[in-house]
Amino acid sequence: MRLLDHATAALDLRTTPVHLGRGPRARPVEGFAWDPEVLHAYTAAVAADGAEGRLVMIFDGDGPGDHWESHRAGDELVVCLSGSVTVTREVEGVFDRVLLGPGGATVNPAGVWHAVDLEGPASLLSVTATFGTGHRPRTATPSPEEAP
Repeated sequence: MRLLDHATAALDLRTTPVHLGRGPRARPVEGFAWDPEVLHAYTAAVAADGAEGRLVMIFDGDGPGDHWESHRAGDELVVCLSGSVTVTREVEGVFDRVLLGPGGATVNPAGVWHAVDLEGPASLLSVTATFGTGHRPRTATPSPEEAP
């Protein structure tokens, strides 16, 4: 994994996300993967950006998400590019669901636990705070505290 200073060719945000850092910096993240070692290297490489760092990425998929997440350092923008996406948020035991179609967007506020489900084949774009992100497992059948 390495941050590129310049990218002159077109990028595929599905495989090469872009890190938005302090000021006007936008750096492609070559070799990004959802692997603990890669994530650790990425976190270390962008640590100086602190709460201002954001990761821009496209996700394709089908079906429910497997985890809840929360970004304590900043808000997250989720944009549905195709298909249908449901974002479920939980605040103090109260659940809120937002259904997004193509072009629809929602903001997950900093510190709010949320899960994303892709209804049928779908794509979404996320602009995510990178510092202070937490995850917790999500079961296939929601527990009482996860039920919408």
